Amino acid sequence: MKMQLHISPSLRHVTVLPAKGVREFIKVKVGSKKVSYRMVFYTLLFLTFLLRFVFVLTAVDTIDGQTRCSTIGCLKKLGPGMLGKNRQSTVPEVIYQVLEDPSSKYDIPGGSDADIPQTLEDFVSSLKGSNRPDAKTFAIKLKSMLTLLEERTRKAKIQEYLYRHVASSSIPKQLNCLALQLANEHATNANARLQLPSPERVPTLVDNSYFHFVLASDNILAASVVATSLVYNSLRPDMVVIHIITDRKTYSPMQAWFSLHPLTPAVVEIKALHHFDWFAKGKVPVLEAMEKDQKARSQFRGGSSAIVAENTEKPYVIAAKLQAMSPKYNSLMNHVRIYLPEMFPSLNKVVFLDDDLVVQSDLSPLWDIDMNGKVNGAVETCRGEDKFVMSKRFKSYLNFSHPLISKNFNANECAWAYGMNIFDLEAWRNTNITQNYHYWLEENLKSDLSLWQLGTLPPGLIAFHGHVHTIDPFWHMLGLGYQENTSQADAQSAAVIHFNGRTKPWLDIAFPQLRTLWTKYVNFSDKFIKSCHIRAS
Repeated sequence: MKMQLHISPSLRHVTVLPAKGVREFIKVKVGSKKVSYRMVFYTLLFLTFLLRFVFVLTAVDTIDGQTRCSTIGCLKKLGPGMLGKNRQSTVPEVIYQVLEDPSSKYDIPGGSDADIPQTLEDFVSSLKGSNRPDAKTFAIKLKSMLTLLEERTRKAKIQEYLYRHVASSSIPKQLNCLALQLANEHATNANARLQLPSPERVPTLVDNSYFHFVLASDNILAASVVATSLVYNSLRPDMVVIHIITDRKTYSPMQAWFSLHPLTPAVVEIKALHHFDWFAKGKVPVLEAMEKDQKARSQFRGGSSAIVAENTEKPYVIAAKLQAMSPKYNSLMNHVRIYLPEMFPSLNKVVFLDDDLVVQSDLSPLWDIDMNGKVNGAVETCRGEDKFVMSKRFKSYLNFSHPLISKNFNANECAWAYGMNIFDLEAWRNTNITQNYHYWLEENLKSDLSLWQLGTLPPGLIAFHGHVHTIDPFWHMLGLGYQENTSQADAQSAAVIHFNGRTKPWLDIAFPQLRTLWTKYVNFSDKFIKSCHIRAS
């Protein structure tokens, strides 16, 4: 139906009349010329916008020979949608059938990858011209293209994870250089062989009025950052005692570093594992389990190549398995925490720190936390805004398809984190936690390593089950080595930030904006750092 638009000379009336002269009309009264001009403008603008919608709706209806709608017909279809009412989809049902069918029934007949559009531009070009496809062919082409691109994306993602695994598993030449130079310094410079701590400070090593921190590491630069950041941010550095445990090969360069770079007034002790009599002479179940674990792993798991070759696993699952294959998780340095009561028989409470973290706040208030008789004070990892890092429950680590696990544990129980833990050694000595740890390591070996993912946290979750006291997440922020979603501002608000994951801050693959939080505690003007070409970026 045609309509006529009449605007009065005074511009005070706008009248819409039927073309046939029917006297039914709509009259709009306005207050002034200025307002009338504006109303006409907005009316025309609205009609232009509405006609664009009608055009798109009309175009959609032409797919697969669907009945074309007139302008008024399309307006009728559009009306209910604008009013919030549901209307039936105009997408042909065959498109849903093709896209939802998981079989290969709708693949391009006899087609290879070359016959499938490689890009969106190729796909759009194939729809133009005289050979416009029907809806079914359209859906088949679309599905083939998306499937191909999805598979290529998956392979690229897995390849990225593999490269990151290789990069994170190797020792950077700069760190190797640092260890060699310090070993030489230890052999040639008496000042690099100082007794740590000095004789007059030795009594502090067993004095429970001090704040005792334990750090196990064979990475000199990483241990230096942890110790330096801890002392720098302490409100009472004269009450801080740091016990650094390392292996035989790293002992001399580690001693040289802290002899030449004292953290006065804090006390630093350096000990190698072979310095502990019970460890050197006794039977250590973890060592035996590690040897068996290495043999079983090489025989049944096939290493990283077998993990990457698994076609049915999702990329993030493969990434987790590669992460668990890291040499760190098969290092004795990662297991020594289970022997803390034996290593420090005179101490009542210690805070254990991993070597891939940075301390940003005074940690002495941790000693004031009432553990309520529990052994392990830890941050839970099942609650928080970061759904990637803070969504871990027992089922994330343990294999609940195995009856030994399913009958003893709850899959939805909240997991907790290693890295920054308060250990009440007095309470620990009254439990069988260490023996329980050994028992489950043996059970895992008997089960062909099928009880949990590779790593040291799963047996820790089991051994400390029922002995964990939850502490505030402020004390331990996780995941800075997994992904870069954490902003620098958020990271700076935590007492301890943990670079757990592949992208360690001392590696070239570290996230640049987060790495600066670690490098601020490295003295790049130091002669050893400069000579080994260790740089901030």
